[in-house]
Amino acid sequence: MKKTLNIDNTVRQRLREEAVRRGTTMPALVEAGLRRILHEYSPYATKPDSLPPLPSWRGDAMVDISNREDLYLAMGSDEINRQ
Repeated sequence: MKKTLNIDNTVRQRLREEAVRRGTTMPALVEAGLRRILHEYSPYATKPDSLPPLPSWRGDAMVDISNREDLYLAMGSDEINRQ
């Protein structure tokens, strides 16, 4: 859909420069910006605050993670011979 927008001259100049820098068009950049804003304020957008906390583990390490062979053994894998 084609629409006319009134954009301040300073903003339009910055938009033009950014479009050239990114190798895109001004309308494509405006659309991308609008999509980003609409997604941010969407009730369906995932917010970092809404993520559950990462699991933590308190205890001694069962295996040295820098030793691939020990890792495979701990995982019960027969991939030890793979390079």
